[in-house]
Amino acid sequence: QNQKTKEQIESLLQNGQHEELRDRLCCRLTFGTAAPNYFFPFFFFFFFQGIYKYLERNFSDFKQRGFVVGYDTRGQVTSNCSSKKLAKLTAAVLLAKDVLVYFFSTYVPTPFVPYAVQQLGAVAGVMITASHNRKEDNGYKVYWENGAQITSPHDKEIIKCIEECVEPWNGSWNENLVDTSPLRQDPLKKICDSYMEDLTKICYHRELNVQSSLKFVHTSFHGVGHDYVQLAFKAFGFQPPIPVPEQKDPDPDFSTVKCPNPEEGESVLELSLRLAEKENAKVVVATDPDADRLAVAEQQDNGCWKVFTGNELAALFGWWMFSRWKNCSQDADVSNVYMLATTVSSKILRAIALQEGFHFEETLPGFKWIGSRVKNLLDNGKEVLFAFEESIGFMCGTSVLDKDGVSAAVVIAEMATYLQGQSLSLAQKLVDIYETYGYHISKTSYFLCYDPPTIKRIFERLRNFDGPQSYPSCCGIYNILHVRDITTGYDSSQLNKKSVLPVSKSSQMITFTFQNGCVATLRTSGTEPKIKYYAEMCALPGRSDRSVLEEELQKLIEALIENFLEPDKNALTWRSA
Repeated sequence: QNQKTKEQIESLLQNGQHEELRDRLCCRLTFGTAAPNYFFPFFFFFFFQGIYKYLERNFSDFKQRGFVVGYDTRGQVTSNCSSKKLAKLTAAVLLAKDVLVYFFSTYVPTPFVPYAVQQLGAVAGVMITASHNRKEDNGYKVYWENGAQITSPHDKEIIKCIEECVEPWNGSWNENLVDTSPLRQDPLKKICDSYMEDLTKICYHRELNVQSSLKFVHTSFHGVGHDYVQLAFKAFGFQPPIPVPEQKDPDPDFSTVKCPNPEEGESVLELSLRLAEKENAKVVVATDPDADRLAVAEQQDNGCWKVFTGNELAALFGWWMFSRWKNCSQDADVSNVYMLATTVSSKILRAIALQEGFHFEETLPGFKWIGSRVKNLLDNGKEVLFAFEESIGFMCGTSVLDKDGVSAAVVIAEMATYLQGQSLSLAQKLVDIYETYGYHISKTSYFLCYDPPTIKRIFERLRNFDGPQSYPSCCGIYNILHVRDITTGYDSSQLNKKSVLPVSKSSQMITFTFQNGCVATLRTSGTEPKIKYYAEMCALPGRSDRSVLEEELQKLIEALIENFLEPDKNALTWRSA
């Protein structure tokens, strides 16, 4: 059905490139992965036929309540297949089975899909996106009726249903159904208007925003974010942020950046920072291509730029959301309030919670776990103010049960405006937070490894370090207090030696708690060929010698890499390379 990919397959066959053919044809898409875009037209039918089958079994009113479909601006010339085309094929599978489909008429931020699922009462939704991955990739995020990304057992049951649907159904290829079917509705205006209205629930200083002289630069990284961030700033009473002209409009080739991931820091923010200097803007906000994540940079008094880490931004967001709640809810019960973070993220919210009296919870890595837990807390009458993951994913408020770069961008703008009135910068406030609640110095990075057996061998060695089923008791000169292995469910800190967090056998993840107060985690990425490491020194309030903490953390990371990852022996590629 796709002439370009058909020609590629025929060429591979004629040239005897059987390995390449196996890579393309002998696999199935699974949850928690991204893939080169040439996979998608062929496998999407299986996947969404499986989705249809599973939803039909679970919801008697599936066809009436409907399904939400959103998409970003990715598009590959090599496969003649854009995110929009894949979204149309997704809708066609469902429309051919007489399902009501809410199909956005243009690209939207990822957060709009879970928001729409809840607002429209749909049974589920999908966003076609590979977020910040390389331009060759594409992917999908599936949301359940609660507005959170699906978790087990739904993912496993959907995969079973896919195996029952190994041939495309009649009508599944007819992408024109989106333009002709009376069962297709466009939710764009309703959802956009409602989202912007709900956004004002976390706007606390509109009068300051209206009068503010502070300038902001925004880059959307060639993705979907420009129009929606402009609207969000308007909803808060701000003048629109200054867009980076070269990156404002969608470009599936991401032609001005080496990689479309704002988390990579100053190297990919070059155009934004130079524009900010020219315009005398002190703060830069950067949304990733599908606008669910946010990077922030602030110009310091010496003219240099500070690009905040995800953990540093979380400290600022956590302080802000709690202090605004406290000002507005003086008679409310603080013991009913919650904040959440993934277990590989900074423990700064835990430190704030201990002093202020609210609850802090950890989840497994990934916002699907946060979203599901937040929904559970809300259903039990709890109030959730903020949640985050260290990879610049933030959830301010609970209108969207997923990370949201659009709302985070305008919240940080209001925070910076408020602090300017207090003669403080974001960086100065961050120091104040750390001095109040204790310094939390963290570092996160990764190694590339394209050989799965090597990755498995690295982690199996750690599980049998001093003998069979024996984890390391030290790392160089650093003594280890506790070990938690999410892959196997082991946790030495628990009396029964079982992890409190759910077991996740599909990925590798081991956490070490050291005697000096450092917590370090090694884990694999679900979407990229990476071994990631996360390390943090958590100091008590009053221990304010930051340079000593940083030096100690750096030495421990060096020991962790040398003793546990052995990059030379395992042929790992350093991030900087």
